[in-house]
Formats: sequence, structure tokens, C-alpha cells
Amino acid sequence: MELPAPLRQGVDGLLENVPLPALKQAAKTLSERYRAELRDGRLHMGEDMAVKAYLATRLPATYAAVRASLNALVATRPDFQPKTLLDIGAGPGTMLWATTDAWPELEQAVLVEASAAVRKVGQSLAAGMIAVRTDWIAGDATIDLDGLQPTDLVSIAYVLDEVAPASLPKLIDRLWRLTADTLLIVEPGTPAGWRRVLTARQQLIEAGAHLLAPCPHRAPCPLTPPDWCHFARRVARSRLHRLVKDADVPWEDEKSIYLAASRQPAPARPARVIAPPKAGSGKVVLKLCQPDGSAGEQLFSKRDGEGFKAARRVDWGDALG
Repeated sequence: MELPAPLRQGVDGLLENVPLPALKQAAKTLSERYRAELRDGRLHMGEDMAVKAYLATRLPATYAAVRASLNALVATRPDFQPKTLLDIGAGPGTMLWATTDAWPELEQAVLVEASAAVRKVGQSLAAGMIAVRTDWIAGDATIDLDGLQPTDLVSIAYVLDEVAPASLPKLIDRLWRLTADTLLIVEPGTPAGWRRVLTARQQLIEAGAHLLAPCPHRAPCPLTPPDWCHFARRVARSRLHRLVKDADVPWEDEKSIYLAASRQPAPARPARVIAPPKAGSGKVVLKLCQPDGSAGEQLFSKRDGEGFKAARRVDWGDALG
């Protein structure tokens, strides 16, 4: 997956004259903060150079993860046509770009972002490229959500990992209260990210939410540590991306976990592939999360006819059917 052409061109323009050594150092610092899941009160992207490092190394991956989660939402709820978006911790507008790509008819977006440097870049990238009526609001996800109005789609991507665990229940409650139809949560595809999503999942179920994706059921997650639920999306690296990371491979795999929950009843959902398929001669083994709340591997062979053909077409993260 690649960034939309207008977004990619905008990023290239912003990074054109940035010294490579400074960009490399900022990218290294940013990566270390993300991996450590630091919650020291400092913004990961509080400075101009950190924002530029994010654009060069993280934006393509986070866009791919967000866009893939929206694909799953569209597949589960093809009737969902949001007109309004509220994105919390919006960064440089990643969700805005992905949402307008999924639903060109989106009319209004409110983007809440604490970092002034990030808001400035996000506004610059979207200017003249995004037709949606957009309001950028300075605010922290945990304390500045009062006064906002409910929207069709509420999203929060790669933000819960920056929030203290004790503050998560109150934040999830606020997000759900602001959700007129569907709430989307996206987190890094780590065991810790999965646990945060599980916590939010249980709270939303207790609040009456209907799960849309990726779960095909509302039973307790059948996976147990050291296993965990996550998905991967292959991301094309630009030349600058490879230079900043000293990487030879022209791609990377972004692992993420997401949850889409709605106030509308969920349709019946088929099993979902929760690991890379294992293909062999005349057979394929899929690890599936099933609608009955179970999970495990299932063998499909040519004797299964149409079932085998369907199993050969799906990939990690897809619904089977």
C-alpha cells in the first residue's frame, strides 16, 4: 500500500530540503519513544524535526494500517456512509486522508491534536487537497473533549499507547458518548496494543456496543498469551524512507490491531483469518477466529471445492466469505 499521490507529493515537498543527518537522528529518537511507549508528558511529535521524521518514516505505515481497518469496516457495513468525522489525536491528518479515500462523500471533519507543529503540517498537507470542511482543534485526548459534538464516525489511532492505563476507561467512555454511529480504534500490533484493545472491547460491549470488526463475535477473545491478535499490511518505502532508516528492502510490514464498534446492530460476520495462511500443494491452512467465539487452524483441500477456492483467495486479516 502507498500514500495517496497528493499526500505523497505534499510530504515530498515538505521534506525536500531537510538535512538527512538531522532527519535520521530525529527518526531514531521518535522510533525509540514509540517502542518504549513512553508516557512522560512530552509529545512524541512536539517539535518540527520530529514531525518531519514522522512524515518520512511513520506516516506511510500508519496510513496503511488505518486504511486497512476502514476497508474491513466497509466490508462489514457497506451501508455505512459517514458524513461527519471526529478524529482524536489526529497527527498530520492521517485518518482524514484515509477516510476521504474510503468515503469521498464525507462532509465535515473535526481533528483534535495537541501538537501545534503537527497541526500546522496537517493543515498544510490538506490545504487545497481535501475538500471536506475541516476544523483543527488544539486539545489533549484525555482532558479536552468537552464541548465536542457527536459524529457519525469517531476515530482514535495510535493514541491509546500514549495514555496512562488509569485514564483509559474515562477516555473510552467519552469517545463512545461522542459516537453517533461507529467508533474505530487502531493500535500498534503488539501484545500491549492488543491488551489495550481488549480492555476497550470489553468496556464497549458492556456499554451496549455492537462489534463490527475484526471480531466475528462478542464472546471473550479466544486467544491467550503468548499468542495475540494483530494484522499486517505491506508498505512501500520511498527512497527517502530507505535512506533515513538505512534500509535496503523497498518495503516494510506494519503490524496493527483495530476495533470497530457501532450503535447499529452488527450483521452476521464470517470467520476472520488471524494469521498468515499456510499454503501447500492442493491445500491451505487458515488460522480462523470463528463466529462461535472459538479460534484455531482449519485445513482446506481440493476436496472442499468452493471452500478451498475461497480459502486460497483470502489473506491475513480478511474475512472468510
